[in-house]
Amino acid sequence: MEEGQINNLSLKDDEEDIVDPWNVASKSETGIDYEKLIKRFGSQKIDEALIERFEKVTGRKAHHLLRRGIFFSHRDLHTILNHYESGKKFYLYTGRGPSSESMHIGHIIPFMFTKWLQDVFKVPLVIQLTDDEKALWRDIKVEDARKMAFNNAKDIIAAGFDPANTFIFNDLDFIGKCPAFYQNMVRIQKCVTFNQAKGIFGFGESDVIGKISFPSIEAAPAFSTSFPFIFGDNVLPCLVPCAIDQDPYFRMTRDVAARLKLPKPALLHASFLPALQGAQHKMSSSDPNASIFLNDTPKQIKNKINKYAFSGGQPTIEEHRQKGGNTQVDISYQYLKFFLEDDERLAEVKKMYESGELLTGELKRIAIDTITPVIQQYQTRRAQVTDDVLRQFFELRKLEF
Repeated sequence: MEEGQINNLSLKDDEEDIVDPWNVASKSETGIDYEKLIKRFGSQKIDEALIERFEKVTGRKAHHLLRRGIFFSHRDLHTILNHYESGKKFYLYTGRGPSSESMHIGHIIPFMFTKWLQDVFKVPLVIQLTDDEKALWRDIKVEDARKMAFNNAKDIIAAGFDPANTFIFNDLDFIGKCPAFYQNMVRIQKCVTFNQAKGIFGFGESDVIGKISFPSIEAAPAFSTSFPFIFGDNVLPCLVPCAIDQDPYFRMTRDVAARLKLPKPALLHASFLPALQGAQHKMSSSDPNASIFLNDTPKQIKNKINKYAFSGGQPTIEEHRQKGGNTQVDISYQYLKFFLEDDERLAEVKKMYESGELLTGELKRIAIDTITPVIQQYQTRRAQVTDDVLRQFFELRKLEF
């Protein structure tokens, strides 16, 4: 895919999979075909050679989410690695669209990985909460969207971030406080026509005008000049870890960057944590039975996995012992790929389940025993995030870098 002009892409074509910033669905029981998605979006696959280069440059073993292909695609990661290797600075940018009082475990995955990246590279991070987006796209009042943003910010902080090098902001409050941010929004808006936005995002004639201008708000944090109180006059490139459904925003941003003579943001794309009922959909806040929330109790986690997690096992024990289970569709195994850090143990579980030695109920027990302590430890940290701690992250200030 060529850059240098806004790419006029339809996100919903004749492919079976639907992946855009608001909808993710597949007709396949194995879920989204990420190989096809890479070709469709024009990104690059994260291969073994790139992982080896990452480890060589950083001196750190790649995160299990990177090793297992959960972060599977990129744009210009080579450029960031070269930049870092030459002793130059960059920053991280990621975000969250708050649509519920509590986040689920799928939401926290990109933040866990971003925290690891921040520790590895020792760089500043900006986190955008798009409460304005949720007010525009969903039947959510502005006041309620703001409240969700602050609650979600506490969830995010509990991933272990440090206010010394992390700035969090919600759009509905921040944009009025930072003229440079709004000025960059207008510069971006001048570069993109309605027809181009319609082609990229699928906007219709009846969409409210706020939706049309919103992409400029998600694009602006990708330019360091949007945050003069952090970076001063320094023009730094940025790396954006995000789910692949957010890529359309950054295809647009990268094309705009060339016209504004600013560094193009580099990207790392994550696959989706599937819903409990199967890989056809990603985990969603709108269905409590499809998701494990960060404030769920151990009993709720156990009940949800036992009752709702789609099984790749056979109809009977005898048949399962003979044929084995299908790890490609089994949700408990898929969750272990995200949360079980021990590679050898994961390989052992896979072999035992596919051979029929391990039954579905036993696999679900392993998933429960793996996920529950992760969430309990997280909840301990979350309880320590007070309003005073929250204010530290939202304060306009310089960061350590």
